[in-house]
Amino acid sequence: MTARIVLLVTSPRLPAGLLTAQAWDLVRSATVLTAAETPQTAALRAQGVTVELVEPVAESLLERSDQTLVWLAGPAGDEDLARDLGLRLAREPGRAELELLYGSWDPPGARLLDAVTVIDRVMAPDSGDPWKLEQTHQTLARYLIEEAYETVDAIAAEDTEGLREELGDVLFQVLLHAELAEDFTVDDVAGVLVDKLIRRNPHVFAGTEVEGIDEVMANWERIKQAEKSRDSRMDGIPLAQPSLALAQKVLQRARGVVPLPEPTAGDGIAQRLFALAAEATGRGLDADEELRKAVLRYMDRVRDAEAAG
Repeated sequence: MTARIVLLVTSPRLPAGLLTAQAWDLVRSATVLTAAETPQTAALRAQGVTVELVEPVAESLLERSDQTLVWLAGPAGDEDLARDLGLRLAREPGRAELELLYGSWDPPGARLLDAVTVIDRVMAPDSGDPWKLEQTHQTLARYLIEEAYETVDAIAAEDTEGLREELGDVLFQVLLHAELAEDFTVDDVAGVLVDKLIRRNPHVFAGTEVEGIDEVMANWERIKQAEKSRDSRMDGIPLAQPSLALAQKVLQRARGVVPLPEPTAGDGIAQRLFALAAEATGRGLDADEELRKAVLRYMDRVRDAEAAG
């Protein structure tokens, strides 16, 4: 019978010992080898499985492969050993069979747990990053805005790789703020988000019947207003956003309460800008985006003029 080597890979992000039935059957009936002590080796031993510590050397494993061997991969997966075994067996077919078995899989969002772990280390009081340890919510606020704008730039450029990176930078800022907070943790942040999404999407989580996107959006706004209990439509508008976007948000909220402003003779530049934002609102346009497009066109004209000499 051909010798058999099974590379058993498990998720370091799940509790040790949480394995599939197939993996448990295998480790209970075969010789289990690994390179270092881990929580997984402790969990196996606690269930009566014998685990032997050996050097992760491919040839050494092949020399003792007259039986079924299980190599319990470490948290990083032991890819070098797997690659070396594969190359050797490709040169010597029939010497042994090499199998890969996943004893457990990373759950969706597992790398988010890694991100939280890394942030914990970066912000450790005694060994973390000195600059980050000196920051506050106030000093970091501008970076959150900058990263958000860079994300929008990546979206506008249809740069998928750039978008992935920029979203990571935004996530980094969120995790930093959660780490700095004294009254809540990142789990509290996630918990508030989960509760909010469930409340505001009853058509998804509670089986509420809706007819079309318009009704979905109307329900969202109704539930949101009930949650906030605001005295005015002007309450809750983020005042730190750029002035043009702020103007349009105010105008959108004010619809039906007061008429949209119109330009009149003698208006100053501020009032004329506000009136233009009102015009865009009335026409269903995003004034900030329209201005952005005009600026980008002008930038292209400048570059063309520079190239022409």
